[in-house]
Amino acid sequence: MSMMKGNAVIGQSGGPTAVINQSLVGVIETLKGCKSIPKILGANHGVSGIVKEKFIDLKKVDKTTLERVADTPAAALGSSRDKPDEAYCERIFKVFEKNDVRYFFYIGGNDSADAARIVNEMADAANYELRVFHIPKTIDNDLRVTDHTPGYGSAGRFVASAFAGDDRDSASLPGIKINVVMGRHAGWLTAASVLGKIDETCGPHLVYVPEVPFNVNQFVEDVRETYAKLGRCQIAVSEGISDETHTPIAVNLAERLGHRVERDSHGNVQLSGSGALGDFLSDFLKSNMKEKYKTLRVRADTFGYLQRSFAGYASSVDQIEARQCGRKAAELALAGDSDGSIVMIRAKGNTYKISYKRAELKDVARLTKDMPKTFLNKAGNGVTQAYVNYATPLVGELPKLGKLF
Repeated sequence: MSMMKGNAVIGQSGGPTAVINQSLVGVIETLKGCKSIPKILGANHGVSGIVKEKFIDLKKVDKTTLERVADTPAAALGSSRDKPDEAYCERIFKVFEKNDVRYFFYIGGNDSADAARIVNEMADAANYELRVFHIPKTIDNDLRVTDHTPGYGSAGRFVASAFAGDDRDSASLPGIKINVVMGRHAGWLTAASVLGKIDETCGPHLVYVPEVPFNVNQFVEDVRETYAKLGRCQIAVSEGISDETHTPIAVNLAERLGHRVERDSHGNVQLSGSGALGDFLSDFLKSNMKEKYKTLRVRADTFGYLQRSFAGYASSVDQIEARQCGRKAAELALAGDSDGSIVMIRAKGNTYKISYKRAELKDVARLTKDMPKTFLNKAGNGVTQAYVNYATPLVGELPKLGKLF
């Protein structure tokens, strides 16, 4: 056991989730009894808090409060979208040196993994002994190497339940309903919309994800066919659906309307928080189906940020796994001179079982993971049973709904 003496810093980054604080508490509880780590410092708003030396003394937080924090959604330490460059990292190292920080844990997605990678490489170049671990988090479920990410199961449970209830609403007052779901590059979360279906007559009847080029004319044909068959149609759409040139439909729409396309420090286009895509698709359907259906009822909702942080409805599997990812990162950091990202490996076979491993930061950073083709139907407007089998253990048991017609 190579237990280096020095203080630890924990930060949270990117979009919050319903279980991100489980990972935070997993790290804290593992480090708390370690005499070689005098201080556990929580960075208030990620790397931004580090350079400003805005820290919370986490060793002083009692167990009861920690357990309540673990069950609380969103980033308890505050999150950040900052992308550290070389100059930013130099400021981080000065703070680390000043506070004798030798352990750094960063909880976040692929951009956060990249930030951890940069910090780690800068530490190596400066011969500063620092153990850096990225702890996975994202409702998008698009990190490479890992089977899935903490946060996805809970968000998927929320989306599946919301669609199941909305489907019953749609059946009560038939029409066309479009629901826009988070997912910039990958359709994992949008796909979860199918998990609460009572039977095949229930929605969502059509599912559109960024992995399949979106064609508005084919979209109208798909809806026409479904509406003619069922007298209604519920549709799940990823916010990041793109055309053949991989340009998001929402970006094309914004540019056509003369709106500024907002981007964050990582270069990601701002897609959430706007109902523009849903309104556009709704209006497009109305204008292209009005000849046959004079009084067509078309509605659109954008789920937006509600999918990330909600209280009391997290997946129990997700909660357990998020906590264990934090624990595993702390255990590996204490056990030897290693850095990396925690990944989950699913055992083969019908029984759901997960093991936790270390991956290289460079293998997780920046890049995203698409849904495999085996999870998408041939028509490009739905998902397969293979996806349902994959996702069902992650979201946990859903409400059992009934129907009379």
